[in-house]
Amino acid sequence: MNYELKGLNSNSKPHYQILDGLRGVAALMVVAFHILEANATSHFDQIINHGYLAVDFFFLLSGFVIGYAYDDRWNKMNLVDFFKRRLMRLQPMVVLGMSIGAICFYFQDSVLWPGIHEVPVWKMLLVMLVGYTLIPLPLSMDIRGWTEMHPLNGPGWSLYYEYLANIFYALFVRRFSKIMLSILVVLSALALLHLGLTGPNGDIVGGWALEPQQMHIGFARVMYPFFAGLLLFRVSTIKQIKHAFLLCSLLLVIILAMPRIGDTQMLWANGLYDALSVIFIFPLIVWLGAGGSSGNEWSGRICKFLGDISYPIYITHYPLIYIYTAWVADHKVKLQDALPIGLAVFIATIVLAYLSLKIYDEPVRKWLKNKIA
Repeated sequence: MNYELKGLNSNSKPHYQILDGLRGVAALMVVAFHILEANATSHFDQIINHGYLAVDFFFLLSGFVIGYAYDDRWNKMNLVDFFKRRLMRLQPMVVLGMSIGAICFYFQDSVLWPGIHEVPVWKMLLVMLVGYTLIPLPLSMDIRGWTEMHPLNGPGWSLYYEYLANIFYALFVRRFSKIMLSILVVLSALALLHLGLTGPNGDIVGGWALEPQQMHIGFARVMYPFFAGLLLFRVSTIKQIKHAFLLCSLLLVIILAMPRIGDTQMLWANGLYDALSVIFIFPLIVWLGAGGSSGNEWSGRICKFLGDISYPIYITHYPLIYIYTAWVADHKVKLQDALPIGLAVFIATIVLAYLSLKIYDEPVRKWLKNKIA
């Protein structure tokens, strides 16, 4: 494999720069999806209709990168070392995201969530503290009314399943042969396809609530892409692809922006699109991206910037989305009138993510590395 990343010390593995950039592209699409969701009246008129599939793309990227980063280290690394590394990488931003959610919570009181002003501060702070651990909250602790397991910062649900996949990998799957891993991936693909074809809304959306149906969706959404990403790393032969970042970005944007497939009489058609995109197209994008070079200095800088802000933007943007969505609902703002504010929110999420990265995340991870690693 040919990696192009400068400035690494001799003990570090180089990153796949294009995969970092694609993670950022997907994160920006998630923000745009959530902003435009505020004006959607149903699943059918949502702009950037399949933006929710970015989560499944993140899972697949994670599985690929986990294999690359850790598969060859188990002869000199134990479970405690692995979990410390993952916690140091992910947990600081989880804490910040929940804290931002707590700060913004009472500004989200609206016709959508009319009970927010009645939530006592102690209960909100308790939800925040539990959120720091990513332990899912039961419906009885839902202080918003959207049945979220992390009502201060909804996207926390996907980090919860990311952790579960990491635990499953470390305890069991890292020892799987390619055949055993392939069997797991095929079975997981069938489960995801079943979800797409039978889901009540004709999609694979869900996973954010601590109740049986939502937990089924959450596990179905993480199992295939995460372990397919791991399998892809283990079995694929990387080919050098020209203009890979542009090609993969366009393909990813097209998949996520695709209008709704079918109508109320053909819900399964959209679910089939979801499943096939995750099962076939996303691995293709990752394979193409892994084989590409950054191209030139500017392209490399763009990929690095997008990669750097991808996780911070994903885990900090939603408290701002809550406020924006509440404003649109309270004032019945039409899409064309809301767009300037929506654009401002989009820019604000990028600025917040960058400041979070530089002022908080990087210094905290450096401190933790010196103290714990």
